[in-house]
Amino acid sequence: MNLYSFAKSTVYSILKPIYRFEVIGAEKFPKEGGILLCSNHIDALDPPVVGINTPRPVNFMAKEELFKIPILKSLLPGVNAFPVKRGLSDRDALRKALKLLKDGEVVGLFPEGTRSKDGTLGKGFSGAGFFALRGEANVVPCAIIGPYKPFRKLQIVFGDMIDIAPYRERKASADEVTEVIMERIGQLLEQHKKTK
Repeated sequence: MNLYSFAKSTVYSILKPIYRFEVIGAEKFPKEGGILLCSNHIDALDPPVVGINTPRPVNFMAKEELFKIPILKSLLPGVNAFPVKRGLSDRDALRKALKLLKDGEVVGLFPEGTRSKDGTLGKGFSGAGFFALRGEANVVPCAIIGPYKPFRKLQIVFGDMIDIAPYRERKASADEVTEVIMERIGQLLEQHKKTK
């Protein structure tokens, strides 16, 4: 068992009894090919929660400062995290994410860039559209429906894959593709909040 699988099963066994995950739509998650997994962002626990409930290994960008902490420095690469400089155009992180997508991997992204303070979906940054278009990947929208409260159900909803090929062919802008992604995340939130 590699470190990613070990960490995934360990974190799952710790968090599952507390947050009682209800995962919806995981069976629709594409089994192969580059996928940009885009989710809303409501809590610091979102990356591990999305990671442990996604059928395939997920690569997340993590702020560079975390890689300077001794124990995390050796642990983070083993759980598919790679560093990004916040607030700067980090060419190394961009190249790494695009290569992962082109190599058929899953890259996780929170297009809002920061956590929502009130749980409502914010505006997405154009980076999501950029990665989808330039990474030759399709997109899976994901909705996390909280709140994160002990012993309350937490929903992780995977939507239908968004085929980016038509947008690529007509040279759509990164902003337009990001809007489509955010709209689909918003639809998942609306649809499943009603049933919660």
